Amino acid sequence: MNAAVLHQLGESPRFQQFREPEAGPDEAVLRVLAASLKPVDKQRASGSHYASFRQLPAICGIDGVGLMEDGSRVFFAGPRPPFGAMAERTVVPRFLCWPVPPELDDLTAAALPNPGVSAWLSLEWRANLQPGETVLVLGATGITGTLAVQIAKLLGAGKVVAAGRNLEALRTMPSFGADATIALGQPAGALKDAFLHEAKGTGYNIVLDYLWGAPTEVLLSAITATDFAPQGARTRLIQLGESAGSAITLPAAALRSSGLEIMGAGSGAMPPFDVLKDVFQRLLAGAVQKQLRIDVESVPLADVSDAWNRPSRRRLVLVP
Repeated sequence: MNAAVLHQLGESPRFQQFREPEAGPDEAVLRVLAASLKPVDKQRASGSHYASFRQLPAICGIDGVGLMEDGSRVFFAGPRPPFGAMAERTVVPRFLCWPVPPELDDLTAAALPNPGVSAWLSLEWRANLQPGETVLVLGATGITGTLAVQIAKLLGAGKVVAAGRNLEALRTMPSFGADATIALGQPAGALKDAFLHEAKGTGYNIVLDYLWGAPTEVLLSAITATDFAPQGARTRLIQLGESAGSAITLPAAALRSSGLEIMGAGSGAMPPFDVLKDVFQRLLAGAVQKQLRIDVESVPLADVSDAWNRPSRRRLVLVP
């Protein structure tokens, strides 16, 4: 079968033949319809992710949409190595095959769950978002950040502040539900003032941080108190990505003088399985009801090498 095969960490996968998968106990062989190309796929292939490949060659892709043996269409995750989603067929645990509403096309159904479930869980399960709270999304102009803005409003946030580096994309954030925007490319002093301005009155109850690095350091300086006045509000910062840097300088005062709480969201902080599946169903229902949207672009699987490092504001979805 044809597949996107990775031979060496740090390289792009190649479109070539790979052996056919065979199902073991409680597994299913699926005919793949679509598989999205995500940052985590690139990180695993580069060797920079904690879940990078241990043995090569292997097929890239951690999830997608496919057809079961009985013809039912499902979203699937967790293909058994060395098989992955970016292939004509793959093999996955049956309990990680979930029905997809017929109203959703293959591209949307493949692209939405990974970033959408992550944002939803970060807000509702990890940060415990309460109606009326203020949410700051650091990295809102990315694909996942744009979904996070929409989901925050859907879950009842009172104010959503979208902060991003792409000015063109930042101008579109109000159409996704953002109540205010902050351009992250301005000098540190001006950026600090912008963070303080939008935090007036309520502070930031929740920060979804897809960037880390310098933008987070400026934010921490903005919320660090300069006196002994009690800080009434908690700020739950959920660390989700590191596209602006893998490390920050964290002054002790930022923790001691504020209500700052820093938590990670990822495979090390997963909720119970029933919570995960419930969020998946509610997420797809939101898409069916046109409450959530994600921009996608179809790419033939044969073009995976060219698409791998091509920048795009749309989520690229590989189609066998």
